[in-house]
Amino acid sequence: MSTSTTRARRATHLRASTPHPLHTDAAQLGLRRLVVPTSVGNIVVRTGRETGENSTPAAEAVATIFLHGAAGSWTTWTPLLAASDRRESPLTNAILIDLPGWGESGDARRIADVEQLSDAIVEVAAALGYSQWSLVGHSLGGFIALDIAARFSEQTREVTLISASGIGVIDAIRHRVRGGLALPGFAGMLAVMRLLSAWDAAGRAVVRGVDRAGLMRAFTAPLFVSNVDDSVIAAFAEEVRPASFAHAARIAAEYEMRTWTAIVCPVRSVRGSRDVFAGERDAAQLTELIRDFHEVRVPDAGHFANIERPDAVLASMIRQNSR
Repeated sequence: MSTSTTRARRATHLRASTPHPLHTDAAQLGLRRLVVPTSVGNIVVRTGRETGENSTPAAEAVATIFLHGAAGSWTTWTPLLAASDRRESPLTNAILIDLPGWGESGDARRIADVEQLSDAIVEVAAALGYSQWSLVGHSLGGFIALDIAARFSEQTREVTLISASGIGVIDAIRHRVRGGLALPGFAGMLAVMRLLSAWDAAGRAVVRGVDRAGLMRAFTAPLFVSNVDDSVIAAFAEEVRPASFAHAARIAAEYEMRTWTAIVCPVRSVRGSRDVFAGERDAAQLTELIRDFHEVRVPDAGHFANIERPDAVLASMIRQNSR
């Protein structure tokens, strides 16, 4: 083995084992904060890294829309953007959305169904000057990305799913006993969120109390394989919002997943090899519903592979999308 190959492998191992922080300074990643009015209220986004002239999206530019999962915000994606900059293959024309109910966006409870939320995201893209896009969705965000791809097929170029919510999660929401036995980690978290959501603000106060007691890392431990950066735990303390989580589960449970048969673009799935929210039938079900679906597993990662192994996720995205 050559010396250069050995050094490259050592560098890769070091990046994999070093905790990746979340970034809260959008400007450091070439992003700016905007508030976009939509049919479901104001949605806060971080956007930038445009390829058009004078930092204005050209008519033919393709946006990259990032959709976080429950208990997340735009910062979920910052390790992935930082990884793309290290590789000198930056993710461009980026729109990082705070979904309603999380981050700085409005109350999720005014949203009646997944379709209404998807429509609002398309409104954001249009307001920023884009008429076509690629979608990158984590967990719940992946679920939403698939709806957008199905219902706005002409505008959607490709979809990258990262540990997307699938049939296993939906079964656990719809059938508490049967689904819960298959995905006990998700079922347990959902039960806690449902209980805490009954008191709304008090429920968030309980979450903050868990954090102040130093127990948030233990609470989130099943989601990760490695020892994540303190900034990740701090973000969970802020974004674990029981009412929003419970409401998202309700509207997801009512969704008709056969809608995804209308997807015509490539769908590439990246999932941590130890994702506790992955159902055994998820990949097979998506293969049946989506004509061009392919999934890879990232080793030594849990439900947040984009945070634990951003370089590996980015490499998988580049490799799969070049197929």
